[in-house]
Amino acid sequence: MRSIGIFCSASEDIDKLYFQATHLLGHWIGSEGLRLVCGGADLGLMECIAQATRQSGGEVLGVVPTLLEEKGQVSRYCNHIIYTHDLSDRKDILLRESDILVALPGGLGTLDEVFHVLASATLGYHSKRVVFYNVNGFYDKLLAALDEMRMRSFARKPLSDYYDVAHTFEELILLLKQPN
Repeated sequence: MRSIGIFCSASEDIDKLYFQATHLLGHWIGSEGLRLVCGGADLGLMECIAQATRQSGGEVLGVVPTLLEEKGQVSRYCNHIIYTHDLSDRKDILLRESDILVALPGGLGTLDEVFHVLASATLGYHSKRVVFYNVNGFYDKLLAALDEMRMRSFARKPLSDYYDVAHTFEELILLLKQPN
């Protein structure tokens, strides 16, 4: 079964537009019979995509740090849960269990996860791609900063060799359907 890893916000206080885009993606993952690999929290976009995936027939693997478990913040939509010691373990397992990774809009945690995957790809640890789902231009400035790193020789080759960008749901689905 193809597994799609998701990095996203745990915030409840964000524009509904992001929840709508996330729900649509979760519905597609579930209706395609795919497995969602996510952070497993019952918060924000994480809970939204887990719920939409599960209710549409998909499987949900939550990778949950014990701190979230202790706080009682584990999604009830996970079919399977892997508990981790900390966020570093969580990132490694999210990467290991996913065939491709999607960065939905998010905050520092999302960026930490994305950069973990990108940095390890640049060193040759894996060849998995990250797809920035650039909903409403959310990642425009970050993508410009990544281009700037290359232009100023802070990256040996274009960082875009390790990621793709989807500006629409249709573009995202085309990227997710590509073979590994």
